[in-house]
Amino acid sequence: MKPFFRLILLLVLLNSMLLNPVLRAADGFPLKARRILFLGDSITHAGEFVSMIEMQLRLHGTDPMPELINAGLPSENCTGLSEPDHPFPRPNIHERLDRALAEVKPDLVVACYGMNDGIYYPFSEERFQKYQEGIGRLIEKVKASGARLVLLTPPPFDAMPLKTAGKLLPAGSEKYAWFAVYENYDQVIQKYSQWLVTQSDKVDMVVDLYTPIAAFWTEKRKADPTFTVAPDGVHCNSEGHRTIAEVVLKAWGVETWIPVSESMTVLINQKSTVLHNSWLSRIGHKRPGMEAGLPTAEALLKAEEIDAQLQPLIKAARASLQQSPSDAK
Repeated sequence: MKPFFRLILLLVLLNSMLLNPVLRAADGFPLKARRILFLGDSITHAGEFVSMIEMQLRLHGTDPMPELINAGLPSENCTGLSEPDHPFPRPNIHERLDRALAEVKPDLVVACYGMNDGIYYPFSEERFQKYQEGIGRLIEKVKASGARLVLLTPPPFDAMPLKTAGKLLPAGSEKYAWFAVYENYDQVIQKYSQWLVTQSDKVDMVVDLYTPIAAFWTEKRKADPTFTVAPDGVHCNSEGHRTIAEVVLKAWGVETWIPVSESMTVLINQKSTVLHNSWLSRIGHKRPGMEAGLPTAEALLKAEEIDAQLQPLIKAARASLQQSPSDAK
C-alpha cells in the first residue's frame, strides 16, 4: 500500500475511534474492571439501569464478572448549588467523594451529573462555570485515586408532561425549583451535555445519553404525542432506565439485549437495593430522609441469599439462549 493511502486509512480509523464510543472501548476496559462504582443523583439512586447492566453482563457470561456498586444519592449535584425553595441544601458529591473512593476502592468510576446542577433555572454562565469546575474536580480526584473514569451525560429533561400539568414557568419568573421548572430547561441540560462530550480527552470515556434518548422520544412521539419515559420530566421510568442501560452497554461493546424475566428483575432489584442502602450508609452523606442501610457484613449475607435464588434463573436463561440465540436483540 502506498504511503499516501496508508495515511488516509489511518486518519479515517482515528476519526471513527473518536466518534464511536464502542470502538473506543475495544480493549474492553469497563468489563475488565474488578469493582465499578456508580455515582450520580436520583436517577442513579433509583438504580434500575445499574441493575439492568449487571443482569445483561451476567446473562452474557462476563467472566470475571465485575462487582457493580451503586452509590447514587437523590438531590445530589457536583456544584453545591441549590434553588431557594429546595427543602434542604442539595448534597454535593465533593462532600463524600473522597470517602466513597477510599471505602469502595473502585478501579472504575461511572458518574452522571448535570440534571440538578442547573437547579431548574434558565441558563447562566455562572452556574455553567460551577458545573465545569465540579466536573473538573471529579476528574482530578478519581484520577488521583488510580481509578479510571466514565462520564455519562445527563439524559434530556422532558418538558411535555409538566407543560400538560401546568408546572412550567416562563423566562423572567422570580424563581424556579424542581417543582416549578423553567420551560426551556432542556436547553440548559443539552448545553451541559454537549460540553461534557468535549471532555473525552480528559477521561477514559464519555457516554452521551442525551442524544440517543432524545432521538428515542422523538421517534416514539410520531405515533404517540404523549409518550414519555420521564413522567415528571426528570425521573426515568423502567423504559427510560432500559434506554440508559442499552446506551451504556453498547458503548462498552455489548450490542445485544437478552430478555429478562419478571422474577429475575425482582430479585436483582432486591439485591441491588440492599447493597445500595448499605454502601450509602457506610460512605456517609448529608442528605436528610434517607433510610439507613444494613452494616456491610449483613448486607453482603442478605445479597448472597437473594443471589442464590437468582443464579439458577440466569443459568436457565443462558441455556435457553444457546438453543434459541435469536431471542437476543
